[in-house]
Amino acid sequence: MFTAKCTESTETQGYSNETQISETKCTLKGIYETEICKSNYPATKTAGLIGEVMSDRKIRVMVAKPGLDGHDRGARILARCFRDAGFEVIYTGCHQTPEQVAAAAIQEDVDLLGLSCLSGAHRALFPRVVELLRQKDAADITVIGGGIIPEADFPMLYDAGIKAIFTPGATLDSIVEWIRTNVQPHQ
Repeated sequence: MFTAKCTESTETQGYSNETQISETKCTLKGIYETEICKSNYPATKTAGLIGEVMSDRKIRVMVAKPGLDGHDRGARILARCFRDAGFEVIYTGCHQTPEQVAAAAIQEDVDLLGLSCLSGAHRALFPRVVELLRQKDAADITVIGGGIIPEADFPMLYDAGIKAIFTPGATLDSIVEWIRTNVQPHQ
């Protein structure tokens, strides 16, 4: 849901440059249709409005716990941190299959998928999620990982498509800063 505003100047009964501000609340659907919420704005105003609205979209982040790992305190802390940083956040909960995680990320149209694993199954789970996203034409979703991950596994995960890895000791500020620097909302 967003609020769209349109300002236009008109000339009526001898008064020139009279400004009207119209406001409407609506939700975008599909691939950002040429008409926003069937508004009364002329087509030229609507086309300009799409750019304005899209630039204000928040980064959508999904935090997921694939596999049998039930330790979710860190994932919940990150979800709250991301919310407080101004991101839209979706948390999937524990015990999700890679297929469920990938499907949810696509369904929610997220910009970033953060995977958390403390069980040691990151070598199988993280690459599988990235592979599923690629198969479903969703390779534009940035995937990061976190948890108890040995440095020796970093190269394999980066090769699989994980963009960043955060291990215990990474500050919340450094993770938020990485996201703000490296992730843009989908247009």
